[in-house]
Amino acid sequence: MSVVARVGGFAVALAVLFAGASLAGAKLDPGVDEGGASHETEPEPIADAHGTATGDTEAAPGLAVSEDGYRLVADRTVFDPERRARLSFRVVDEDGATVRDFDVEHERRMHLIVVRRDFEGFQHLHPRQLADGRWVAAADLAEPGVYRAFADFATGGEPLTLAADLFVAGRFDPSPLPAPATSADAGDGYEVAIDSPAPRSGGVTDVAFTVSRDGRPVDSIQPYLGADGHLVALREHDQAFLHTHPEGDPGGPGPISFGVEYPTRGRYRLFLQFRHGGEVRTAAFTQSVAAPGGAASGDAKEGGNGHD
Repeated sequence: MSVVARVGGFAVALAVLFAGASLAGAKLDPGVDEGGASHETEPEPIADAHGTATGDTEAAPGLAVSEDGYRLVADRTVFDPERRARLSFRVVDEDGATVRDFDVEHERRMHLIVVRRDFEGFQHLHPRQLADGRWVAAADLAEPGVYRAFADFATGGEPLTLAADLFVAGRFDPSPLPAPATSADAGDGYEVAIDSPAPRSGGVTDVAFTVSRDGRPVDSIQPYLGADGHLVALREHDQAFLHTHPEGDPGGPGPISFGVEYPTRGRYRLFLQFRHGGEVRTAAFTQSVAAPGGAASGDAKEGGNGHD
């Protein structure tokens, strides 16, 4: 075959290739008007580990390093294993200026939650602010893995939760998420029981905790952060941060109660902190949350306490 013929055949092949690509692009490009029907669609729901859509079309707190013009800037995110690792960070505004003014919420101007991605090593820290606006705290990062650090604060009346990952070098053996249970060990003979209706997303679920020690009820819970207890709830897989609301006056009789708003179906890890005998203790629970009027994925069919 002559050179001219070969070049001509190559040109024809290219024409066919580009024609096919243009046609495929028209089919894939949502901006191409194919006539009449609208191509606006709802955002794709997030799928959980079982491939079941959660329907979460709205970003939850704690998923991003920036929100509403504010950004979390960590001085360091990679660590060697260390019992007292120095964490330091700033919150900057949309102009890059360090934010210095913060509101007092739950008796503190800044709450820093640190937890490994498999929900181990939960820590609730209260950093101190330096003269340059930077916040510093010491965290226990002795175990290797990827940790999530949540800066929970309010400024100008606007509550925000910004987060970043911390990487600790070494062999990481992730722990599986525990199954839902009706009670949890809080150490030194303390046990916490959870009472909750079968939790469902899309509304407020009343959750109550009762503390006992060596099998006897503990009635003299001391106020912690302006309430009988503090509760952090994190969603499985992405660790979305749930704001929880303590109920009742601190120091009153009865269980430690909260109203929890689960944004989607799925599994959540709840960390309750309470003070007794001058010491703050932590109890952790797994909750399986169903969709409104339906069941959740996995073991969520068993309801909030495993007994639907």
